[in-house]
Amino acid sequence: MTELLVINGTVITQDADRTVLTNSAVAVQDGNISAVGPTADITTNHDAQTIIDADGGVIIPGLINPHTHVSDILLRGSFAENRGLLDWLYNVKRPGTLAMQPEEHATAATLYCIEAIRAGVTTFVENDTEVLWDDWTDIEAKLEIYDQSGIRNIYAAGMVDCGADNAFQELVLDIQTRDNDVDHPPLERFVEETDTVLKEVNSLIEAYNGTADGRQSIWPAPVVVETTTNRCFQAAYALAEEHDVMTTVHVAEAEAQEQRSLSSIEYLRNIGYLGDRALLGHCVQIDENDVRIIAMTSTKIAHNYMANMRLATGFAPVAAMLDAGVTVGLGTDNSILNDTVNPISDLRAMTGGHKGYHRDPGVVSTQKAFDMVTIDAARAIGRADSLGSLEVGKQADIAIVDFDHPHLTPSPNPVFGLVHAAQGFEVDTVICDGDVVMQDRQIRSFDEPVDSVLSRAERMAANLVDRVGYA
Repeated sequence: MTELLVINGTVITQDADRTVLTNSAVAVQDGNISAVGPTADITTNHDAQTIIDADGGVIIPGLINPHTHVSDILLRGSFAENRGLLDWLYNVKRPGTLAMQPEEHATAATLYCIEAIRAGVTTFVENDTEVLWDDWTDIEAKLEIYDQSGIRNIYAAGMVDCGADNAFQELVLDIQTRDNDVDHPPLERFVEETDTVLKEVNSLIEAYNGTADGRQSIWPAPVVVETTTNRCFQAAYALAEEHDVMTTVHVAEAEAQEQRSLSSIEYLRNIGYLGDRALLGHCVQIDENDVRIIAMTSTKIAHNYMANMRLATGFAPVAAMLDAGVTVGLGTDNSILNDTVNPISDLRAMTGGHKGYHRDPGVVSTQKAFDMVTIDAARAIGRADSLGSLEVGKQADIAIVDFDHPHLTPSPNPVFGLVHAAQGFEVDTVICDGDVVMQDRQIRSFDEPVDSVLSRAERMAANLVDRVGYA
């Protein structure tokens, strides 16, 4: 017996031909897609324990967020907005996240997952850049919540094995004088010996990769070029190969850190970190030669448009990357920079921004934009064989979007509507691995009511901000 049918919708398959099927359905068996086709055929040929009627809505692959941060969601709206990257990082994010207790990380993770599910996200890559490896309590508090959420999480475990040089330390101290009342952690707080951090990450992979019925993954994740040794980068890539996962790093995001005679992309190529298992976040401070290197090495990119615009760090040359054949996924980055974790709401801004920046309405087409949160995002995280499209044999990660709204009427091209008109709240139902995690906008994977989670998050956030000392 087929376990689940999703019927009576327009199916945006995102297959190789980008097929769109009207009045169609998706059948699910044992967590995988078993059939896609006209509703009449699917209902005739498949029995089901559960039938979900899309009622004319649009059935899409579950969205994939290839670069995001979770814990700092509790700091949302609590600081002055006129901050550059380093000001924000060293006066806001790091003091705040380091002050958090395990229960606060768990609440942040719960809030994050609720928001992500309601936006149609079924897979996200969390870049945890403030990891204290002497105690896994904070990490495990979040992983437990991700398990409960019912959606897929990739936990990118931050690796830092060298401290900043004297010039950069002096720069940070000058920056921190803006907020003397904030409890600033010492710069070396996250630095571990190379062997120690490699051992811890390997142990975390062995303990948690593939758990939560296969929905939990762990990646080795050097944080930035400046705080990672050659050996650590090389070992991180080797760990990814050994455990058949990927590795990710923040690259070319801050101009003050990236200025050198050898570009960060050239450096990573030279030491052997680039390749089809590497996902680079940001890449706003790169040139044409860097783009060629990225393409030649089959390295993937997570484009974090909204966060980079908010911090004014630079404009990623995504048009050039796409022209060169680079795989680019769209990430939401920090929930306190974006300030949402909603890929649909980012699509319209991202496509319009690139067209305006280049004064070329042909760059980043509507279809390519939607690819960047579905099939291309799946390629970016090394999962295109199982995620990112609605095809037989792939894992059943599905969202239903209700188009019965004035701003989506008329929508003769549903992909165009999703990219240029939808805002995210129109997502009605979310299925991950064949399990319904949200239906009729009601989260089913968490026992606690959403209102209760929101109230708890408000209380914890206020307490955290007070402890850290934000003005």
